[in-house]
Amino acid sequence: MKLYKRFFSVAGVTLLLGGTSVVAVEVTGVLGSPSATTTIKGDQLPPPPDTAFGGTIKQNSIDSTPYWPPRIAPKKGSPNVLLIMTDDAGYGVSSTFGGVIPTPAMDRIAHDGLRYTHFHSTSVCSPTRASLITGRNHHQMGNGSIPELSTGYPGYNSLMTKDKATVARVLKGHGYVTSWFGKNHNTPNSDTSKIGPFDQWPLGLGFDYFYGFMGGDTSQWQPGNLARNTTYIYPYDDNPNFNLITAMADDAIEHIRNVNALNPDQPFFVYYAPGATHAPHHPTPEWIEKISKMHLFDEGWHKLRETIFANQKRLGVIPKDAKLTPWPDDIIKRWEQLNDTEKKLFIKQADVFAAYVAYTDHEIGRVIQAVEDLGKLDNTLIIYITGDNGTSSEGGPTGTPNEVASVQGVHLPVEAQMKYYDVWGSDQTYPHMSVGWTWAFGTPFSWTKMVSSHFGGTKQGMAISWPKVIKDKGGIRNQFHHVIDIMPTILEATGIPLPEVIDGIKQKPMDGVSMMYTFDKKNANAPSTHKTQYFEMIGDHAIYHDGWMLSTKVMRVPWDNSGKADKYPASWPWELYDLSKDWTQAEDIAAKYPEKVKELEALFWEEAEKNQVLPMDSTTFTRAILPRPSLAAGRTVYNYAGVVTGIPNGSAPNVLASSYNIKAEVEIPEGGAEGMLVTHGGRFTGYGFYLLENKPVYTWNLMGMQHVKWEGQEALFPGKHTLEFDFKYDGLGAATLQYGTPSGLGQSGTGYLKVDGKVVATQKMEKTIPMTMQWDENFDVGADTGTPVDDRDYKTPFRFTGKLDHLTLTIDRPKLSDEDIKKLKTMMHANPASE
Repeated sequence: MKLYKRFFSVAGVTLLLGGTSVVAVEVTGVLGSPSATTTIKGDQLPPPPDTAFGGTIKQNSIDSTPYWPPRIAPKKGSPNVLLIMTDDAGYGVSSTFGGVIPTPAMDRIAHDGLRYTHFHSTSVCSPTRASLITGRNHHQMGNGSIPELSTGYPGYNSLMTKDKATVARVLKGHGYVTSWFGKNHNTPNSDTSKIGPFDQWPLGLGFDYFYGFMGGDTSQWQPGNLARNTTYIYPYDDNPNFNLITAMADDAIEHIRNVNALNPDQPFFVYYAPGATHAPHHPTPEWIEKISKMHLFDEGWHKLRETIFANQKRLGVIPKDAKLTPWPDDIIKRWEQLNDTEKKLFIKQADVFAAYVAYTDHEIGRVIQAVEDLGKLDNTLIIYITGDNGTSSEGGPTGTPNEVASVQGVHLPVEAQMKYYDVWGSDQTYPHMSVGWTWAFGTPFSWTKMVSSHFGGTKQGMAISWPKVIKDKGGIRNQFHHVIDIMPTILEATGIPLPEVIDGIKQKPMDGVSMMYTFDKKNANAPSTHKTQYFEMIGDHAIYHDGWMLSTKVMRVPWDNSGKADKYPASWPWELYDLSKDWTQAEDIAAKYPEKVKELEALFWEEAEKNQVLPMDSTTFTRAILPRPSLAAGRTVYNYAGVVTGIPNGSAPNVLASSYNIKAEVEIPEGGAEGMLVTHGGRFTGYGFYLLENKPVYTWNLMGMQHVKWEGQEALFPGKHTLEFDFKYDGLGAATLQYGTPSGLGQSGTGYLKVDGKVVATQKMEKTIPMTMQWDENFDVGADTGTPVDDRDYKTPFRFTGKLDHLTLTIDRPKLSDEDIKKLKTMMHANPASE
């Protein structure tokens, strides 16, 4: 049916006649005039083109009548939407949900609206975010894990297919201005380069504007993966005070003001997703000082848990009879077991994390205030979710000044970390805190991020305000809900249906349900409309159904990324919880109710089959080294001419667990040259091949703990030279991972630095980087974006001052023989849980 065939205006409402159907459509202004707008039915986006012409055409314009098709606009009075999601923050982080860290912006939303106590994520970032903006389960969106760990199965390939459009695409089709600020961890690694394709960048997912970073996390001081729309930018160059948390709020405020200035009647949808409080914890020094003076953590993590637990009962965000889950004495030390140095370091770690929380909430508050200053707060639906999963434990038992190291199993002893004490949180660190704090910030629950079977990994504090509609100010809602319910809620609030067809593609229904029924005070205690929800992440899995929770036993501590978990998660033992009597999962009653276990187990496998959960995979970062689609995939030789910078980690040639050769054809001018030939990574891990004072240098930065250097002793004479680095790897490499074992990763190798074919330096590295380079840094030829691989040698951008005619990188990836494969398979089947 064509959208505009014949119009009959009746009291500001146009009846659209087409066949036998009559559809009410709101029109503003006089049809045919330049200012006229119309709503649309919305079953198809974009609507069919209007080929009818409502004016008259004669031979001369003086005798003709022009007619402008009306612009599409939402119905009058449609609300603005501000959707806020922070990162890596559990239920007990915010003051809104009993935490000790001040979050006045979230408190404000809760005071003006509602707090939700039973709201859930998927337990990991990309999956949660894919569900948040689409209303579908994360495996349905190909986001069973993060893009860096994607595998070649529909539930895990990181591809968000076009039959499940985002809320932004739907709102945009109805005339909303849509924007995304902050973290985008939903674009496949293969598509993150400056040449795209861009259909799975924010602008390809229905957003008119994007200002944020591509990937799971980034330095807030020097974000090497920061983009505006589809262009990477480096605003921190020559700006030592730059911090992305503030810069992002500034950009969002400017955008909202621009929308209001250009078209004050047009509603906006803003998706605001700061990188905080994911590592690296990078607040400003002022916020660190402010929080440190509050002495929130001096008495340790057990006292913190007790304080949060008492606050939660006082606020009513946990039941009066809720039990505090026991401390995991077998895996995390008690505070009194720590020595004075450990306590001093860990308090600093918590202060910096808390400063990051408070700083971020303050900047969010500025965005909310900007909405109020424009007079738009009353009719703005604000959804503020603390965390996309529970608080992260990736810092390990002692925390770390370098998250890139800790996720690869490299943990510095406390004494070695103390040298970073005074700069913790600065750009000289990429820091994370001890898991003792992580566990405490999940109070009253057990476990952490990456655990989907227990609420310490999935329970998020959420507050919603909409002053025009929500009158139960300060109310609490205890209904079970999940991130897949956010898009249905927004669509109901805006009065917009999910289209049947978008861009010619038939749409799959949403898995979530609207939460808007809870906005009405009379439904404060109504039964939840979300009855069943499966959970699965990295093999750990669970099923919620009508107040019962069937959860697998946690088989691997989430800060262990070695790949040693049992490779058969389908057989992991079950635990059963009756949430109507046990709100915190404190008592496993599986032995008492075997029939209920069987019933819910069958339901889990039914949901798993329906939602593309299979096959489950319990490995974590060891997957990162496996081949997957990228611009570098399937190639062994890479050629570059001149300066080529800003190639993101996911599109860069990967030399890890391999032998490789780098050959640069250069021309040295009179007076010599210096500068970068090629680099990948930066201050917290990576390599660089460069000239320093006209002498060749090759450096490996081993996670900031060691710099291994090959240095030529003689300066290069003017003219053409061939500079070469040749590395021979000793391990089996990535091939072993395909059969479930990480042996061969991080092994030794020998490097040879050559000038014009002559070896000028030889050195063996006893260990190499095992799994991943620094993910927020780039692969650069001829200059260095981001941070240096060695701050002692140079400052970025360190452009090469000679002429780089050609650079060739050749990678010799190891392969397993048929006999090697046979042995590995035999070993695994003999002992499924072994390596």
